Parts: sequence; C-alpha cells; structure tokens
Amino acid sequence: MTPVLVFDIETVPDVAGIRSLNELPAGLDDAEVAEFAFQQRRAATGNDFLPLHLQRVVAISCVLRDAQNFRVFSLAEPDCGEGEIIQRFFDGIERYTPQIVSWNGNGFDMPVLHYRGLIHGVSAPRYWDQGEGDYHDSREFKWNSYISRYHARHLDLMDLLALYQPRAAVRLDELAKLMGCPGKLGMDGSAVWQAWQEGRQADIRDYCETDVVNTYLVLLGFQRMRGERSAEDHAAELTFVREQLAALDAPHWSAFLEAWPSEKL
Repeated sequence: MTPVLVFDIETVPDVAGIRSLNELPAGLDDAEVAEFAFQQRRAATGNDFLPLHLQRVVAISCVLRDAQNFRVFSLAEPDCGEGEIIQRFFDGIERYTPQIVSWNGNGFDMPVLHYRGLIHGVSAPRYWDQGEGDYHDSREFKWNSYISRYHARHLDLMDLLALYQPRAAVRLDELAKLMGCPGKLGMDGSAVWQAWQEGRQADIRDYCETDVVNTYLVLLGFQRMRGERSAEDHAAELTFVREQLAALDAPHWSAFLEAWPSEKL
C-alpha cells in the first residue's frame, strides 16, 4: 500500500516581510503592519486576501495512512519555526514518497510552501523530481510527478472534483457536512490571524488537524465513488478512523466525534 499523506496548512501575514518590502516605520506594531497590507490588498483587489508569498506558514497538519497506521500530527509553531516546519514536511515526502492529498493544494497550499520554502532555503529534491533525478524510480516521475496538475501523486480533491474549473469549486466545510462529516468546528481560515494575535497557537493547530481529517473522510468517499474501495471496506475504514481519533483523548477530537453522526460511523 502506497502511504497517503493528507495535509493542510495555516498561515498568518508575514509581518517582517511586509515591513521590509514597504520600508514601514519601526513604531508600527504587528497588527498595524498587517492592517496596512490588508488595506493595500483591498484597494487593489476588493478583498484582503494577501499574496501567497506574504503568507507565513505557522502550521502544517497531516493525516498519514499506511498499511498499518493512521496518524494525525502537526508541524507547528511555537514548537518549530517556519523554515523547520516546511523542511520537515518535505523531508517526509523524501522519506516515504507518499501520495499527497489536499483540498485546494494546487491553488494555495503548495504555492505558499514553494515561495516560503525558497525564502528559507528548504531542500525538496524528491518533491521536485520530474523524471530527471538520481533515484532508482526517478523515470516514473516523468509520467506521475508531484508537480503536474493532472498526475495523481498529488491529488488535489477540490481541483479534480471541479474538473479543474474554478467556478465549479466548492468549500470543504459544506461538502464535508453534506457527506455527513463534522466539517469545520469553532474556527475557519478567516479567524486564524485574530487567534494568532491572541496567542492561541494551540487552537490554530487543533483547527488545522480537524480540517485535515475532514479532507481524509472526503477522500474515503471519493475512493468509494471511483471503485477503489468497496462499501464494506469504506465502512470498515470509517470505523477504524473513529476508533483512532477516540484513542487520542483530546478535546478537539471529542468535539469532532460528537459532531460526527453515529449513523455515519
């Protein structure tokens, strides 16, 4: 069984970068610097969604599923800085060569990791291999790389389900809930910056972890839809996931399980 790594990232404004690029006065605090950037963005685009290279990665949450194990874990501040978070994520790809799975990873997560990884000098040769690497199986990457939008080594569920049409894309939260999954609990991406300023890094990590498990549950539904899993195997995997989450004994998983209808296992 090829390991599957489902991932999601959370970001905050790169205050230091915004200060540097705009030569802002030293007296401005972080909130004021971020607001300056938001106002610039609103004037240019009508919304305050910052350019991807100015989004600092503060958490990457993952579900790693292999033949025996189901693990949920996070690489996050304050345990490690942005450069280490990104490097360790790519180190996992280097070590396990998993299929990576995301929701809008092509449109957001991976471009952010590319830009921020460049800034921090991250090394990711396996990820960037497109058939010209030194690995024994490198030639396979010419036909199935992490980089190509239409290859399966990185499966962006949102992109594929929308048939690569941005106007057909839907929100993970809404689709997950319609499928009987918990969806987002207590926070969404728009609240992350406020939570960060309040020192609630643990809440951001917990939110990111529940988001990535929602993505895994949607993946299971997709695998059943395409015939990769039988109905019996799908039900057994849902039961297994529920058992694994219950064993974690953490408040956000208790809330997640409570919001997951028992008839959906």
